[in-house]
Amino acid sequence: MKFLKYTLLGLIGLVVLLAVAGFAIPPQFKVVRSINITAPMIKIYPMVYDPKAWAKWSVWYRRDPAIKTTYSGASAGVGAKWAWESASQGNGGMEMTRADFDKLITYKLFLADFEGAMEGRFEFEPQGAAVKVTWSTEGNVGNNPFMRYFALLMDRFIGPDFEAGLKNLKEIAERP
Repeated sequence: MKFLKYTLLGLIGLVVLLAVAGFAIPPQFKVVRSINITAPMIKIYPMVYDPKAWAKWSVWYRRDPAIKTTYSGASAGVGAKWAWESASQGNGGMEMTRADFDKLITYKLFLADFEGAMEGRFEFEPQGAAVKVTWSTEGNVGNNPFMRYFALLMDRFIGPDFEAGLKNLKEIAERP
């Protein structure tokens, strides 16, 4: 009986310690990836500006070609909205909030399993014959100390998907 009591007290102590330590972790996160694409801006920009074009290069659509996507609002650019349902990639939605041709696209991302919205952006920077495309997202996991551990790992969770998506975007944009 003593063993059970000490084990239970130890587990409670560990949970309390993890919770207290979690409050020391910043709730904000940011994930950033870039790639140089040797193609004209007029070929790259529309693939990000048009939500329907994301299905051609986004890693999530490639992982689950059966994603159910619905579009609303503007057909592209500011006000374009889309939502998806996927057994393997989760459910969520996006809305484009800013579009400065040749420079910037911003969006809000809503995930079913994530409280609040994340802010995302694509920045386009001419680099001679290439365009540097930078994809980033940032957010805040709030006051839950256990979600703050999730914020620490966000780069590991999302970063590889951004890299793969940018690589796909590059491959498509550089085709003759």
